[in-house]
Amino acid sequence: MSRAFIREDDDAELEVLPPLASLVPPGVKNYLTAAGAERLRTEVARMHEVERPRLVVAALTDAEAKHALALLDQRVRYLQQSLATAEVVVPAATAPEQVTFGATVTVRDRRGVESVYRLVGVDEADFARHEVSWLAPVARALMHARIGQRVPFKFPSGATELEIVKIA
Repeated sequence: MSRAFIREDDDAELEVLPPLASLVPPGVKNYLTAAGAERLRTEVARMHEVERPRLVVAALTDAEAKHALALLDQRVRYLQQSLATAEVVVPAATAPEQVTFGATVTVRDRRGVESVYRLVGVDEADFARHEVSWLAPVARALMHARIGQRVPFKFPSGATELEIVKIA
């Protein structure tokens, strides 16, 4: 058969994307909570067992699926690297006296509005779950504070003080 009737991208190898850069700054430990490490392991397993096989089949005939497969492989490599370099921190059995990595902190601003933040690893942060990276500005402001202490913090909307109401 003449090559004139075959699309060039049908024979193309799967796209290999460059590795994603770590969100952890150089020289800083890659802390994860035990629950966060387990969620990342579960995500990797799901991608390998469910998503990847489906995309491999679709990639045989679909360029978008080939790209989606490359993105999935890139994410898997990133998570595997994160897990390989992670230092899993097991929380203390009792409530800490001060804010530490893995703690869930309830704060109250000057208007009396309460917010909850859980300080977690960079790769497990999920604002919808009130989980913020321990390197995030609000987490760094709260770190080592004690119940009743007021810590200054500047949100994009303006400066305030956050009173530590509860640490769990």
